[in-house]
Amino acid sequence: MAQMYLWVAETKKGRKLKGELEAANEQIARAQLKKRNLNILKLKPKPKDIFESIPFLQPKVKSKDIVIFTRQFSTMIDAGLPLVQGLNILSEQSSNPTLKIILKQVTKDVEGGSTLAEALKKHPKVFDDLFVNLVAAGEVGGILDTILQRLATFIEKADDLKRKIKGAMTYPAVVVAIAIIVIAVILIFVIPVFQDMFASFGSALPVPTQFVVNMSDFMKSNFIWMILAFIVIGFAYRQYRNSKGGRKTTDNLFLKLPIFGDLLKKTAVARFTRTLGTMLSSGVPILDSLEIVAKTAGNVVIEEIIYDVRSSIAEGQTIAEPLSENDIFPGMVTQMISVGEATGALDTMLNKVADFYDKEVDAAVDALTSMLEPLLMLFLGGSIGGLVVAMYLPIFSMAGAVGG
Repeated sequence: MAQMYLWVAETKKGRKLKGELEAANEQIARAQLKKRNLNILKLKPKPKDIFESIPFLQPKVKSKDIVIFTRQFSTMIDAGLPLVQGLNILSEQSSNPTLKIILKQVTKDVEGGSTLAEALKKHPKVFDDLFVNLVAAGEVGGILDTILQRLATFIEKADDLKRKIKGAMTYPAVVVAIAIIVIAVILIFVIPVFQDMFASFGSALPVPTQFVVNMSDFMKSNFIWMILAFIVIGFAYRQYRNSKGGRKTTDNLFLKLPIFGDLLKKTAVARFTRTLGTMLSSGVPILDSLEIVAKTAGNVVIEEIIYDVRSSIAEGQTIAEPLSENDIFPGMVTQMISVGEATGALDTMLNKVADFYDKEVDAAVDALTSMLEPLLMLFLGGSIGGLVVAMYLPIFSMAGAVGG
């Protein structure tokens, strides 16, 4: 049974290197290192990680890890290094334990006669359909290094787009969450102190103050039930969202939201054109490309539109025709795609549209942030300030009565 070994060695020029390798025993491990013209300084079995066999405790493979692997692998292939040797080096150098294990399995499969695409396909959580299909196209066309460079660029741009959208959605959500927590703390802990003081006044409270006191009493009495209600509502929404009909309804609703809907549409256009353009320029057949693009759309409504496009092409129509029949893809996009189809430069045109919509998403996010900032500040000031003013009204009234 193979064993993992940790090693430290020195090159002929005196440079120290370290890493891991898998071998049946220590003698074979030493032989492997000597083949690489390394002077072994230290070699020992790697201690076993007791959590290694528990999948959910292992770190996730992030987009950044995939980009680094893809770029380095492309450089190695371009330099003429055999696939297995390149995979071995990258598996040893990987700083992510999960990716390290996966790359070792991929290396074994390739050594056993599988193509690189077949080996990667066994790990769909890390290497999706798009990645696998582009690698397969690169292997068939003999341009694997070029394809890997395109993949790395695509993943980086897709990750940037996702990060921008997350940022736009997260900011208002965090501010509103903080406001709710602050208001809850004031109602549960601060208002009762004022309430005891007001009881000694012996007079009726102003309407705003009485309303706040009633809210405080309600929250204190039903706090646990309110938390449970939020949990149940969240769980119910998640279950509904995971159902086929629920996913379609909510996705359709998101696209129709007054402010965020336009941003989501622009994001969808950017993702669709970028993904399809990358796949077509890499030599993946258009029907296969559209099927993968549909699966990675991230929105059921858009996914159905792309499948309609695929069906239309299978019947001999163009891409632009079915796209123009909905309000997701603007006329400018369908016209540019139509020109690309007519001139035989569809992939180039799609990438130009994607570049344009990346900038549109940037502008939309900036505009959204600029608009939300004053609204959120108004919400924070109005809600918390309103509570404070309501609690001081009786004191002002009493001071006015004394002064009069």
